[in-house]
Amino acid sequence: MKLKKTLRVFLNILFWGFTLSVAALAVLLLIYGNDLPDYKKLATYAPPVATRLYASDGSLLIEYAEERRVFIDFADMPPQLVNAFVAAEDQNFWTHPGIDIQGITRALVNNGMHMLGFDARFSGASTITQQVAKNFFLTSERTLSRKIKEAILAMRLERTFSKQHIMTLYLNQIFLGARAYGVGSAALMYFNKPVSELTLAECAFLASLPKAPNNRDRAVERRNYVLRRMVEEGYITQADADAAAAEPLNINSGFTAQMADEFQYFAEDVRRQLLNTLGRETLYNQGLYIKTTIVPELQRAASAALNKELDRYNSVRGENEPKLQGAIIVMNPHTGRILAMSGGRSFAESSFNRATQAMRQIGSTIKPFVYLAALERGMSPQALILDAPIVGWREDNTLWKPENYDKKFLGDVPLRLALETSRNVPAVRLVQSLGVENAIEVAQRFGVYPADLKNINLSLALGSGETTLERLVLGYSAFVNGGRVIQPKLVDYIEDRYGRTIDGNSVELLDWSPDMLPPQRIDDTQPLSDPQSLYQMVSILQGTVERGTGKQARVSGHTIAGKTGTTNDVKDIWFVGFSKNLIAGVYLGFDTPRPLGRGAGSYMAARTFADFMSVALKDEKNQPFSVPDGLTFVRVNRRSGASAADDPNGTIITEAFKPGQHPNPAPNAAAHESGPAIGGVF
Repeated sequence: MKLKKTLRVFLNILFWGFTLSVAALAVLLLIYGNDLPDYKKLATYAPPVATRLYASDGSLLIEYAEERRVFIDFADMPPQLVNAFVAAEDQNFWTHPGIDIQGITRALVNNGMHMLGFDARFSGASTITQQVAKNFFLTSERTLSRKIKEAILAMRLERTFSKQHIMTLYLNQIFLGARAYGVGSAALMYFNKPVSELTLAECAFLASLPKAPNNRDRAVERRNYVLRRMVEEGYITQADADAAAAEPLNINSGFTAQMADEFQYFAEDVRRQLLNTLGRETLYNQGLYIKTTIVPELQRAASAALNKELDRYNSVRGENEPKLQGAIIVMNPHTGRILAMSGGRSFAESSFNRATQAMRQIGSTIKPFVYLAALERGMSPQALILDAPIVGWREDNTLWKPENYDKKFLGDVPLRLALETSRNVPAVRLVQSLGVENAIEVAQRFGVYPADLKNINLSLALGSGETTLERLVLGYSAFVNGGRVIQPKLVDYIEDRYGRTIDGNSVELLDWSPDMLPPQRIDDTQPLSDPQSLYQMVSILQGTVERGTGKQARVSGHTIAGKTGTTNDVKDIWFVGFSKNLIAGVYLGFDTPRPLGRGAGSYMAARTFADFMSVALKDEKNQPFSVPDGLTFVRVNRRSGASAADDPNGTIITEAFKPGQHPNPAPNAAAHESGPAIGGVF
């Protein structure tokens, strides 16, 4: 009877305990269960993912992200990585309903023994599912109400989603230190490799991070603890654990998706452009794949050439003196794709991009546009222009007394010779003949000067106007590309996280053709100038490099054209040059304009160009410039412009004449010495 009575009491206690537990659970659900977040939206979980910027060869340049994250699907998770997290964080994950009663009991016992001074490990009782509930929907406050909500949400998540989906949410959301969220980002941050390449030891290390993501002091000890837990759970053998524990923990301290300094001017221009067109949320959180135009080997060569020249100049100056700065930009002249860009000595020292942001006077680099205005009006490249003193010429209140850099006057000089040697007085006479507005108009047409330029005057035609190196290079590109207007292009294409192509100028998706070719953009613009005039200008600029002021820009075995530029008092120096398929511009000067001093000159910019192009073209075959139909080529005397047959003494060159143009008459000896007007002098 006594046994039956004891059994009856036990059953009553069990019944009422169960009843009270159910009632308590019902009360808790009534109190906390009706005001919980909408957890069902996790069915289409799309976390913020870092945007990644790639060079043209596919190499990673940099990440743009507020949180570093790379989404990894469960099917792509290495089994040992999943097992490591289960062993370390939630050994009953695959069987519990969201909360782990066994784990809670174990935690209470262990923590009680720990508090009483026994050798027991202090532990928590939150399951992986509870951590998902907390990380996505709740705060980290240590209150009973938060824990109750967490448990309720966890059980609802388990009823709604598969274990694999919950594990995917967890492994992509959890913070693992160093701004890395999720195992995909952490694998790159710590080991510079995708999760598919992680070793057992590396998997165990990542699984040790949730408890103390920013504490590396005990990294090896914590990794080895995870390995022991994996042995206890039967995921690996003791031999596997011993081998992994013996493996050095080679945490990659340098990988933060930060590119070398020489790429940062370019990347910052890309960031500014896309921030303006796509917006911050899309750029930083939508996991874009951005394929840029930059060519790493050309970028390194461009930066090296620029810094070599800057260091040569700065090394002989005092430490406290301002440092010479500069820029170089390299493009495909037919497409506008920017292949290399350096905006200064070092991005770390100054992020100001002198290739795209610095407005500077361009000096004699304006002259090809002025001379093209003359060629378009039918002047021959051998038309004679008087190189003699100009006295008493006033414009507004300015008295002009132009001089040549060598302080000499040569009398009548062919147009070609005047430009190849960048003589100032013939340029002034040419502007006077054309009219200032006509001379300036070509530079405006080619985009060097703005179309709404104010206060047009002679000084603008001689290079006092300001522009950027980028705009100047774009203008020169039209000489060699058939007179086409091009826009600078930093990005080849952008894909969203689902592989759909995005227009870099908007957030709209582009429709690709069925043959998988990208959508074609039709260029229906008219050429900026006629092909014969353009070729004559290219030929003159080729002569500038071969025998004029640009001789420092020569590249052995290659056809190069270009033009030097120097402003008053040698405050800014320039060179823009090109081969058939590559154009580069160089600018050197102080950020606060001041003379560069004795011995400095545009040859420094030309030399920088040559240093770069020697590397860029070293494996390329020489390609002469394309010649349009209708031109006649005649050998002439460079000094007189007469046919070589009539004036064979001196330098003989080949000149391109349009229909109706012809060499100058042969000068007589007296005329040749004194320089009277021959064949129409300007």
